[in-house]
Amino acid sequence: MIRAGWVFLAALPLAAQPKLLVNAQIDTRSAAAGLEREVKTLQAAQPQPAWIGYSVPSVRSFNMGCDYVRDGGNINGVVHLEPPASVIVLVRVEGNVITRIRSVSPNCEIDAGGVPVHWLNDVQPPQSVGFLLTLVPERDRIGDGALSAIAMHADSSADQALERFLAPGQPQSIRQRVVSWEGSYRGRHGLDVLKKVIAGDPDERVRERAVSALSSSREPEALDLLSSIARSDPNSRLRSQAVSSLNRKDDKRIIETLTFVVENDKDLQVKRRAVSALQSLPDGAGIPVLIQMARRGEPEIRKQAMSSLGNSRDPRATAFFEEVLKK
Repeated sequence: MIRAGWVFLAALPLAAQPKLLVNAQIDTRSAAAGLEREVKTLQAAQPQPAWIGYSVPSVRSFNMGCDYVRDGGNINGVVHLEPPASVIVLVRVEGNVITRIRSVSPNCEIDAGGVPVHWLNDVQPPQSVGFLLTLVPERDRIGDGALSAIAMHADSSADQALERFLAPGQPQSIRQRVVSWEGSYRGRHGLDVLKKVIAGDPDERVRERAVSALSSSREPEALDLLSSIARSDPNSRLRSQAVSSLNRKDDKRIIETLTFVVENDKDLQVKRRAVSALQSLPDGAGIPVLIQMARRGEPEIRKQAMSSLGNSRDPRATAFFEEVLKK
């Protein structure tokens, strides 16, 4: 059954517009003359709260979702097995100023709260990136929301825009967020950017975040790079971060790398991080290795391995403890 108050947009031109809007006062117009020009026109004529929305092609990412608020009970819906090919950019205007930017999947149900929604067709991706760039200097949710939306654009202009905010003169907090988005959204180009950051960025915190972002990359080379950093990077903080990020990947080679780190790293804290990562591997994949470490590892590692096994509640760990108690 369809709830009262839904406004269907089936009559609109197909431009990956929202499939459903709840409580929306909607009008449709073209941005063919320029996105920023159209937004400014609407902004100047909009003292009361309203939203301006449009769609552009997006990177195919499973990270783009919906923030659902459920009021109890089961709600029937559609399960989308593949990520969307577009992103909805929503700009909130109040008192003739932009107050918020949101980017959501076109598969989301959107509740407009009874305020006007101005839907724009004919938006060109480079114009969208250029418009959003003008909002990045703003503070809080506006600037962060604009950068996040840029990261989801499939257009190559988004790569150029994001790299502007990786320059050493940019605030550290922005640079850290950008490297995270490079791993999550920007594919092969994003991996190349992360490699450059890890190899030579002057800020160690940013390099650490870049190592962590490798775990979000779907590029096969990302795992090889993580393993290489964990095994041999001269910086112990980067090695430690790589070890922690490895347990987010699903590959048999991870156990080999973590075992190598425990047996060969000169920093005890890095070794301990590798033991923790073994415990966190899915389906108890690290339990057999932890049992071996508990049998013959160095004292600190044996102690941590025993503790990890005790916390795992794995039947193999239970059998190991029973064997130890019998001796």
